[in-house]
Amino acid sequence: MERINLKGLGVALITPFKEDDSIDYTALGKLIEHLIQNSIDYLVVLGTTAETPTLSTEEKKEVVAFVKQRVNGRVPIVLGVGGNCTSSVVAQLKNDDYEGIDAILSVVPYYNKPSQEGIYQHYKAIAKATELPIILYNVPGRTGVNMTAETTLRIAREFDNVVAIKEASGNIVQMDDIIKNKPADFMVISGDDGITFPLITLGAVGVISVIGNAFPKEFGRMVRLALNGDYDSALRIHHEFTELFSLLFVDGNPAGVKAMLNAMGYIDNKLRLPLVPTRITTYEKMRVVLDNLNIKC
Repeated sequence: MERINLKGLGVALITPFKEDDSIDYTALGKLIEHLIQNSIDYLVVLGTTAETPTLSTEEKKEVVAFVKQRVNGRVPIVLGVGGNCTSSVVAQLKNDDYEGIDAILSVVPYYNKPSQEGIYQHYKAIAKATELPIILYNVPGRTGVNMTAETTLRIAREFDNVVAIKEASGNIVQMDDIIKNKPADFMVISGDDGITFPLITLGAVGVISVIGNAFPKEFGRMVRLALNGDYDSALRIHHEFTELFSLLFVDGNPAGVKAMLNAMGYIDNKLRLPLVPTRITTYEKMRVVLDNLNIKC
């Protein structure tokens, strides 16, 4: 297995839609170029922020093919491959084509709320099904179950191709426990933009970011400053985004970042049901903050 460097700014790529609900590949291509030109470190495709549950199987394949063609090896690509039926995830890993994919991001099984032993066995099966590097994804606010630090560390120690975790539990104590006791080459990645700065100070290697869709240059600079130990400069940038962090998720993800990108002129403010755009009041608050940041909208 070839190791992947997940240090820095990874961006959880959105899926732009047209008013007729079709995928806007022109906007997607422009966004990919914008992200790469502004020095992101890697892309995460078909994650939560991509509205993946609303995409058909054929659309998912088309999006992956499009992203691989546009990226053309310039940055690593991480692909979301997860679910709450272990055998289905294993079959997908064994049967799909992963040429051009550098790692997979696999979420803790959702809805059926497995025990910690069930979570361990799920990832054990996944680790044995692929040679690709695997990033665990703990997001109890969406899955309904938290993967504990003990379970994370157990998986990290037992399977060499499990190389990292995207931690979005919001529990700093739990994250610090993982950082303190993890294998040396296992990476902890922030799954929440708003706590990326403090988590890096504890030893995280970076973030898989939502706001990075809109501000790859600025947010990436904050991440790199923090990683280099320039905490004062990084904190100033972190504080510039504090209000946007809250506005980003008040009406759900990716409604917030899509509203932001729309205000900045990148995409139509379109989501697929059951998701809907942000409230007008949220949108207008975003425009005010963007104006104060001297960002054209």
